[in-house]
Amino acid sequence: MTFWSGYWRHVRAAGGRCRRIFVPRARCVGCAATHALLPGFVLAHRVDEVGTVGAVLEKVSDGAGGVRPEAERAGVPHTTARGWVRRLGRRATQLAVGFAALAVELGGEPIEPGDDPQAWAFAAIRAAFRAATALAGWAGLGRWRFACCVSGGQLPAANTTSPYLMVGKRRFLPPAPATGRRDGGRDGP
Repeated sequence: MTFWSGYWRHVRAAGGRCRRIFVPRARCVGCAATHALLPGFVLAHRVDEVGTVGAVLEKVSDGAGGVRPEAERAGVPHTTARGWVRRLGRRATQLAVGFAALAVELGGEPIEPGDDPQAWAFAAIRAAFRAATALAGWAGLGRWRFACCVSGGQLPAANTTSPYLMVGKRRFLPPAPATGRRDGGRDGP
């Protein structure tokens, strides 16, 4: 990998203040593919910092407040926050399974599935972060930057492509089992 240019993009911090950051790109010498190297506080395809997104999602999911009041507190449009909540709802089971597996892989306690997939996802993220704090460097980042880094910036992803954090030969965010497939879950013809 070599550095290959980059681009400027805006990031909105809590309270609605925007700033521009430079996102460098790296290019694979062998295949010529380029990849954006997002910092840990930036989500892919999202303007808002991960701390803002995570705080709103957690408060809405815990029932501490509705989408509109939490969006207002965070300084983001309520339609944006509503989109985050909907995306999380679609991916909650996948995130819960992935972060629960990561928690166990890092030596943490297993997380039992609950009735609410979103609550299970947040419990799994908290458990994985607790387990990761035993490793050097993760405790200082905070839970949401950790979740952003592990998910490849795709926490409330705009698509369903499953990101993986590769460490050695291990994948830390496995895909959730396919459901509702007409071919019985088989791959191929």
